[in-house]
Amino acid sequence: MQDLWRLSATDLAGLIKSRKVSAKEAATAALARLDAVNSKINAVVDHRPAEVLAEAAAIDAKIARGEDPGVLAGVPVTVKVNIDQQGFATTNGLKIQKDAIAKDNSPVIDNMRKSGAVILGRTNCPAFSYRWFTTNLVHGDTKNPRDPSITPGGSSGGAGAAVAAGIGHIAHGTDIAGSIRYPAYANGVHGLRPTVGRIAAFNAALPERTIGPQISAVSGPLARTIADLRIALEAMSGFDVRDPWWVPAPLQGPPREKRAALCLNPDGLDPVPEVKAAVADAGKRLARAGWTVEEVADTPPLREAADWQTKLWLGDSYEAQLAAAEREGDPGALACLNGNRSKVFPFDAAAFSKALTRRATLAREWLLFLEKYAVVVMPVSGELPFPDHLDRKDDASFTRVWKAQLPQIAIPFMGLPGLTVSTGLVGRVPVGVQVVSGRYREDLCLAAGEAIEAGGTPSAAIDPAG
Repeated sequence: MQDLWRLSATDLAGLIKSRKVSAKEAATAALARLDAVNSKINAVVDHRPAEVLAEAAAIDAKIARGEDPGVLAGVPVTVKVNIDQQGFATTNGLKIQKDAIAKDNSPVIDNMRKSGAVILGRTNCPAFSYRWFTTNLVHGDTKNPRDPSITPGGSSGGAGAAVAAGIGHIAHGTDIAGSIRYPAYANGVHGLRPTVGRIAAFNAALPERTIGPQISAVSGPLARTIADLRIALEAMSGFDVRDPWWVPAPLQGPPREKRAALCLNPDGLDPVPEVKAAVADAGKRLARAGWTVEEVADTPPLREAADWQTKLWLGDSYEAQLAAAEREGDPGALACLNGNRSKVFPFDAAAFSKALTRRATLAREWLLFLEKYAVVVMPVSGELPFPDHLDRKDDASFTRVWKAQLPQIAIPFMGLPGLTVSTGLVGRVPVGVQVVSGRYREDLCLAAGEAIEAGGTPSAAIDPAG
């Protein structure tokens, strides 16, 4: 049973529920895998083995009593270091928050534990979770297990690297501009950004977030299979009174015709040929699975939505964010803020009002588009995963990175769900596609994602590359 860490979360939970494997055996295997490979990639930056084993023992005791352990029965999962876990620092990759010890759990941790998950460890992110690369001054540099010369993604780079390398079966991440979808893409796994309001969020250890993040940032899962994303979403989506934005939406919506829009070049993104080929291939996989696939010349606006999202994310309280970044002294965080200054500052009351007004208009356009199509399939990024730390090379490289990420930045402005499906490799560099659907229709994203996944090579945990 030493290779339990290789199993999907769905299969492992089934074995534990049927008592063919104990939660303690699963946790022991997960801890051994962490010990074996984490030093090569620095994905997990904080974990306490004795607590992991105690959590697993509690799951085994629950099963022995004949109680339902939950959908994630004994499955080891990782959580990002920017959410509250009781007794741990909510660092968000910051020296200045290394003593922000959480007194309570965030809702997503409580909900996963109620569903039987065992929290294996906490994963790395860039300072302030600002970048599509993962390094900081408190936890260090995370490496992509497929190729250390390319980014592991960000901001949930530790999450993506961990699940790709078999450290945990599901990883928690957060996403305000691609921070789940891009690490999934870069590490060759799958990642779901749910609809705003689907998964309850709150960090008591930190100040209340400004309105932009409140209406666009979400928690969500990364995993090696779409089926595992499905059970992770169920586990994470429970009610928690601490989040006033939480919505009691059903996980399964009304039936829809299997009709997909395929857009190779949304809003002038001009993707590289390998990215276009991946999107076209995903369309063929959907068609073979019985979907009606219609190639469209364009989608509703993405570029304007991305500009407004950047303003809401970085422009609101820009001076306070810059002062904090200067106190921290993190080069990547400062590059992000200084590189975007002319686009987001000053952000006055009139601009703020216009942003929220345009949000309603653009969201409506997208929702009307998604009445015609159950899903739209498009690039995650205009490029293959970047060379690591490309955004800090020079001004042209910084601009190149932000330009390529247009499809990721835009979708949160409308509050829509987005799914990254890994579709294959170009050499040893991963590639994939983004699937977007209407609000609270993650089920449609996942249905299309399963069809795309089934048409390719099954995902599996990998040993970190040298």
